[in-house]
Amino acid sequence: MSDTVLVLNAGSSSIKFGLFELAASGPALLCNGLLDEHEATPRLVVKSPAGEDLFETRKDASHGDSGHLFGDVLAFIAKRFGAHRLYAVGHRIVHGGPDYSGPVVLTEDVYARLEALAPLAPLHQPRCLEPVRSIKAIRPDLTQVACFDTAFHHSLSPTARRFAIPRQLEQRGIRRYGFHGLSFEFVAGRLAEIAPHLVAKRTVIAHLGNGASLCALRDGRSVDTTMGLTPLDGLVMGTRCGTIDPGVLLYLQQHENMSVEQVQHLLYHQSGLLGVSGLSADVRTLLGSDTAAAREAIDLFVLRAAQEIAMMAATLGGLDCLVFTGGIGEHAKEIRSAIGERLGWLGVRIDAAANDAGRERISRGDSSVEVFIVPTNEELTIARHCAAVLRS
Repeated sequence: MSDTVLVLNAGSSSIKFGLFELAASGPALLCNGLLDEHEATPRLVVKSPAGEDLFETRKDASHGDSGHLFGDVLAFIAKRFGAHRLYAVGHRIVHGGPDYSGPVVLTEDVYARLEALAPLAPLHQPRCLEPVRSIKAIRPDLTQVACFDTAFHHSLSPTARRFAIPRQLEQRGIRRYGFHGLSFEFVAGRLAEIAPHLVAKRTVIAHLGNGASLCALRDGRSVDTTMGLTPLDGLVMGTRCGTIDPGVLLYLQQHENMSVEQVQHLLYHQSGLLGVSGLSADVRTLLGSDTAAAREAIDLFVLRAAQEIAMMAATLGGLDCLVFTGGIGEHAKEIRSAIGERLGWLGVRIDAAANDAGRERISRGDSSVEVFIVPTNEELTIARHCAAVLRS
């Protein structure tokens, strides 16, 4: 009987999951799926690695949480993969704070510490922790492992992670942490496989999706990133503002009489592409729209991405490689092309045919910067971390 690990990757309104066999050669995917709560009746879909439908069910949203769907996932696994032993559950946890630089077993003490970090990621942290309690209620015997989006950035230097605020506040944990680390870790590893000559070079990975950030790497390690204390910082995102003059926040409270809760809701849920376009947070919808506001939202997204890639290049002292990943980075050829055009002064030259076809390498022969599209796989990264923790 072989062991398996179930990986849960919680988003704001859906949870991706994958079941991996802990094979000697590394975790091997057995099935994956989605717990989708966008709709009035939450939906569970399970597919084979080849994309074949294996199972689907819906439940009444009146249950109030997704615990009932986790029960369905576990029941399906037991029925379909009964010859395997479900040994552990791995979770993507957005914020690990200053204490967690690698994966850890989720004890009650660890859970309480992570729960206390919720103010640093109010949109994400409670959502990531919810499945931990649900699984524990159903299967208290299962080992659960936390894998952190912040861990990859623990290599940041004191200068790169510091805000220009009084030092005593930094000593209380108010500093730049960075996020999307599980994605950056996977892409850095994949890049080392397809282009090993670039490992020691100056690389920027652009994780562009509903949440978006950049990571500057050298020798496969994070040396700078665009998100800071919270996942609000940096690039323009689907509904998040990215970098903003802090005076705007003071103005909203002092002169628009907005409460802290109202400002938080504005920054997390009403800003970004949605706020600028007034139409949608989805790049596909905006690219298909002929409204001026939609075009302006896309233009701002592209401009800010190019500006901050240049900022990462300043940290690195130049740019040798640019990698696109994430939902937008992997699939929106128009966005990649527009960012490349703005970075022409840095030596970026994107091959239009390769970009349109979504090839792995999309830079032209005369480009001084090598440009790639590398699909990310956070679930596999989590499975690998779980395997390492279980071995130890």
